[in-house]
Amino acid sequence: MNIAKVEAGGRCIAVVSGSEILIGDVQDALDLMATVRYEADCDHIVINKSLLSESFFDLKTRLAGEILQKFINYRLKVAIIGDFSTYTSQSLRDFIYECNSGNDIFFLPTEQQGIEKLSMVK
Repeated sequence: MNIAKVEAGGRCIAVVSGSEILIGDVQDALDLMATVRYEADCDHIVINKSLLSESFFDLKTRLAGEILQKFINYRLKVAIIGDFSTYTSQSLRDFIYECNSGNDIFFLPTEQQGIEKLSMVK
């Protein structure tokens, strides 16, 4: 796992990258949050969807809700980036729409859009 620290809009944003799945369950998400806070001292995170287990995107597993609730509970803002058009589930599309309408979790196509969006939220 690599963490790049970016300053944008007066905010510290951690851009997390890697070559393997980092979040497969709730504990992995908590570990990532702690690592980002400790190593980068940021409370805004951009992470590529390829670093999340595919079960995250199957809403029947409840994994997405449990993980994203942890981000909200620990006051971390997150932008998950990637191409979400490959998912055909209407409930997942609705979930993504609702997240993007809020102020904590965003699903966006590019890293730059993730950084821009997170730079505008407290």
